[in-house]
Amino acid sequence: MTKRMIIMLLAVAIVLGGVFGFQVFKGMMIKKFMAAGGNPPQTVATTIAAAQDWQPEIKSVGNLRAAKGADLAAEMGGIVDEIHFESGDIVEEGTMLLRLRSDDDMARLRALQASAKLAEIIYQRNEKQLKAQAISQATLDSDAANLDAAKAQVSEQRANIEKKIILAPFSGRIGIRAVDVGQYLSPGTTVVTLQQLDPIYLDFYLPQQDMPKLHAGQKVTVHTDAYPNQEFEGDITALNAKVETSTRNILVRAALKNPDQLLLPGMFANVSVAIGEPQKQLTLPQTAISYNPYGNTVYIVEDQGQDDKGAAKLIAKQTFVTTGETRGDQVAVLTGIKEGDTIVSVGQMKLHNGSPLVINNEIQPTNDPAPKPEDK
Repeated sequence: MTKRMIIMLLAVAIVLGGVFGFQVFKGMMIKKFMAAGGNPPQTVATTIAAAQDWQPEIKSVGNLRAAKGADLAAEMGGIVDEIHFESGDIVEEGTMLLRLRSDDDMARLRALQASAKLAEIIYQRNEKQLKAQAISQATLDSDAANLDAAKAQVSEQRANIEKKIILAPFSGRIGIRAVDVGQYLSPGTTVVTLQQLDPIYLDFYLPQQDMPKLHAGQKVTVHTDAYPNQEFEGDITALNAKVETSTRNILVRAALKNPDQLLLPGMFANVSVAIGEPQKQLTLPQTAISYNPYGNTVYIVEDQGQDDKGAAKLIAKQTFVTTGETRGDQVAVLTGIKEGDTIVSVGQMKLHNGSPLVINNEIQPTNDPAPKPEDK
């Protein structure tokens, strides 16, 4: 019995020793394999940190409005008799646009003119009689008053007739016609809108702390969603005489050239106001920056000479940076790197400090300070 127990224990010891030995052997082989493999190089794309001249700007949004604009309406009511324009026409100042029916008014004008003529004849006759002392001065004074009243009535009737004619108060583009011939118009009913579109104004607000940087004649650049690939230029013409108490912003007006009349009143626009002289900024593509809650970082490519095979030995060095203004695909880097540094622009997510690198710049991220979307 004892002999059998000894044999069984030896057998168990041999089995356990074999299992333990196999695990030790496996661990040694894995360690050896990992040591042989080392830290594999990572393929990345790089860019050179370069200085560029950036024009300091203040950005805002605003609304376009016509230099002159009005919704035209008749002062008096009546039936539309004549229309002398079509929707979208370009008209000159003083052009007759619409006339209301005025036959009754013309007849009354002729009657008043006849009465005024008679009053003038009576006045002239009595003036001669006064010289002959045939009538009194009071009679002549009464005749003069009657003549003045008759002429005033004629002028009043002429003014009423003119109120039934709508003239273009300034040159500009006619909008959509809202009336037709034969339609009755109540006084004040809008007939059509007239807008002077060249130049056109842009009104926008800026914080009060920017007031010392603003002055009349300053250049502005404007973009609109309607024409994303087109840039419009203009100048600041005026700053409001007060600051809005609710927002502490000041209203600024700029005039834009609009010869093709692409810009229309009511459009929303983005505006950039150039301030000061251009400044040199060290820029990188935004893809080169790793944005983190604890700080923004980049990977600088360090050249550590050559390896045993004569190839360049490049490693990644992580460093913290301070970023500034962004423009398009670019970001200004204020601290952390210097001009001429080689920076990883693609592939930094798989890197850590000291990772060996292989550079492949066949594919590069966009690096345009003013990218324009493709028109598809």
